[in-house]
Amino acid sequence: MNHLPPPAEELRLLDAELRQLDARRDQLLARRAWLVATLQQARQQPQQAWAQARTQPPPVAWSRPDAAAPSVQNVLLVLGGVLLTLAAAVFTLVSWGHMGITGRALVLGAVTLAALAGPALLLKRGLRSTAESVAGLGLALTVLDAYALHEAAFAGTDGTGYAAAAAAVLAVIWSAYGLLPAALRLPLPCALVAGQFPLLLWALSADAGPYVISAALLMTAGLDTVVALRVRTGSVRITAMVGAYSTGSLGVLTAGWLSLAADTPSAAARAGALLLLAATIAVGATWRGAGSLSGSDSGSGSDSCTAPGSASSTAAPWQGPGEKHALGLAIVSGLLAVGAFGATARPWLPEMWTVPAYLVCGIVLSAAVRAGRLPDAVRLGSAWASGAVQALALLWALPVVAVVVLGPAGWIGRVWSGAPSDARAAVTVEAPWPPDAAAVPVVLLAVAAVVALVSRAEQWRARARIGALGLVWATALTLPAVTGIPYVAGMVVLGVVTAAALYAGRATVSAARLTALLLSLTTSVSLALASLASQTATLVVLSVLTALFASASWRTSLASVTAPAALVYAAALASATGAAVDWPPARTALLVLAVPVAAALLAPRLGAQRATVPVEAAGAAAGLLAVGLAVIDPPLLALVLASCGVIAAGTALRPDRRPVGYAATALFVLAAWVRLAAWEVGTPEAYTLPVTVPALLVGALRTRRDPQVSSWTAYGPGLAATLLPSLVAAWGDPHWTRPLLLGTAALLVTLLGARHRLQAPLVLGGSVLALVTLHELAPYVVQVTGALPRWAPPALAGLLLLALGATYEQRIRDVRRVREVLGRMN
Repeated sequence: MNHLPPPAEELRLLDAELRQLDARRDQLLARRAWLVATLQQARQQPQQAWAQARTQPPPVAWSRPDAAAPSVQNVLLVLGGVLLTLAAAVFTLVSWGHMGITGRALVLGAVTLAALAGPALLLKRGLRSTAESVAGLGLALTVLDAYALHEAAFAGTDGTGYAAAAAAVLAVIWSAYGLLPAALRLPLPCALVAGQFPLLLWALSADAGPYVISAALLMTAGLDTVVALRVRTGSVRITAMVGAYSTGSLGVLTAGWLSLAADTPSAAARAGALLLLAATIAVGATWRGAGSLSGSDSGSGSDSCTAPGSASSTAAPWQGPGEKHALGLAIVSGLLAVGAFGATARPWLPEMWTVPAYLVCGIVLSAAVRAGRLPDAVRLGSAWASGAVQALALLWALPVVAVVVLGPAGWIGRVWSGAPSDARAAVTVEAPWPPDAAAVPVVLLAVAAVVALVSRAEQWRARARIGALGLVWATALTLPAVTGIPYVAGMVVLGVVTAAALYAGRATVSAARLTALLLSLTTSVSLALASLASQTATLVVLSVLTALFASASWRTSLASVTAPAALVYAAALASATGAAVDWPPARTALLVLAVPVAAALLAPRLGAQRATVPVEAAGAAAGLLAVGLAVIDPPLLALVLASCGVIAAGTALRPDRRPVGYAATALFVLAAWVRLAAWEVGTPEAYTLPVTVPALLVGALRTRRDPQVSSWTAYGPGLAATLLPSLVAAWGDPHWTRPLLLGTAALLVTLLGARHRLQAPLVLGGSVLALVTLHELAPYVVQVTGALPRWAPPALAGLLLLALGATYEQRIRDVRRVREVLGRMN
């Protein structure tokens, strides 16, 4: 069995607990005897017995100590050891000069030997904690002995070199002291801590360069790793792991900095060798841990604290790091190996090939791991490391892809200013060209090949192919700008990429099809923006894109994306054609109207129901564009509005698009109003009444046939056709005849709506009547407002707000009163 604390100490603790239990048992027995005697007296004299029971003082409660005895013991021992160590240090540093050489040697030697020999006697008496404290004091005294020796005999030597030798000697002495049969727990971790400094201090004392210092740190980390993998004592293993990670991290950071700063092949080779040493240490720990896993994660193994020769000393050796720990070490080792070989090759290559060199090392690492017979953790960690290197390479190539895709947007402010010299100038209108971009296509294509070939698992194969497709697209997109081919050739390449992406959209897998469509749209937008540099290029590119997406729309699976895109490019082509022939924007709007017509004809013929709404939305957007282009020319605006009304009316003939008829009616009415305004008609009633009367008759006939029809459908268009234009004319009419007649007609319409409870006549007639009345009374309101003092309107507004607030408060009080009444009813 494992004992913590030792058997003698545990026996003492058990004895103390038993004494406490005996004391408590005696107290309970005394209380029981008193209660028995009280009950016997109560049978003879009940009242007197109960009185005595009430006056009897309660027993004293047993107080439990706040701190456990081992805690108090450890605190006292640690405090005592610290105080003795401080006293010894003060004696050595302060009182050293008051004694002769013999006295100094006798005092320190005697005290040190006594402190180191004392734990053996204490362990025989079962006092392990006290022995550990005294052993700690002895270890501290050895450090003071080393300092005293330097001051007395080696004062002229180099302090750093002496510290390195002293640390090595102390590490050996403490290790031997910890391996004695006494089996103390403190000396071995202390020896391991002391072992972290000799190599580093020797390198510093020799004025070595950063390469030697990094090597010293990495060698120290390697020794710590060996100790952590071989020793099974928990405290020693934890100390070794902390030392390995600390010194190893410092060594790796130093080696990485040296590899980045190396400007000669020899310096790069030395830095690469250091990184390779670190990778070897990490992969060795990974191999040991991964090879010794036996179904349980032993990375968090318990501290056995067993001594050699005990009952548990024949147990199996420690099983190494856990699975996740081993995977992390494998990833680090793979990254370090890539950094080592990449750093070695970097000085031999031009600067732009630095990232591809690292990428090649990462790909070779993945291939080498797959070819060899290695543990699963090493293989998986190396694969993750290779993937990380490839991801970093793609991140390095991302700025070039972003410039190629987004750079052509700079031509929006320079439309038809002249064709650039080459494809690179076409994408760098406003953005600078990234440095070392010549290697970007190589990086993208290499990663695409790896992604397409390496992923063999069935669940990853489809995603890998999609990723490879995106990388191949990025390669083709950046290749014209990187190579600097002529502008027209670059446009041709982008057009071919768009067509290829549309062809790839024929895939049966939905994710692949969606990815291909997104890539084709992105390429087409970049192509269209880049074509804005030249008038001829704009017309040709927009024509090709319109035809390309229109031809792809015959496939049902693509129509929901390609058909709207074709309509958008057709609208852009119509606008560009009008601008090319120097038409004013209003006349260009007539060309744009061909797009809504095409959308209205195409929507019912699409086989895919999902494509109908996007096509109609694209047609509606083109119609709005036409209206916006014609807004500065009222006659053409009226024609455009009427044409849009015809298109909407034709769409409303479909059974599933009947509500579009309301939009057609509104467009016709707007077209009529704009036409009247363009003619500068002073009496619009002469044109609107002939429309209003038949419209009202048709509405009345429809109401008879269908009593459920809304009044807005039956009478709204007819009433609005006359009332609204007359209202606009009345507001600008200085005479009284039109406002009087319009107000009378609005009053009659309002009364009819109230009589027959029809919403449309009531709302339209009432609104027109109120506005006409406001127009007629406006001068008098202005006159009255001018006659009132300036404080009157704010005062009236304040009184109104107070009245509303009081009413609101009254309503709240009424609600509370009703709630109280309902509560009392229950």
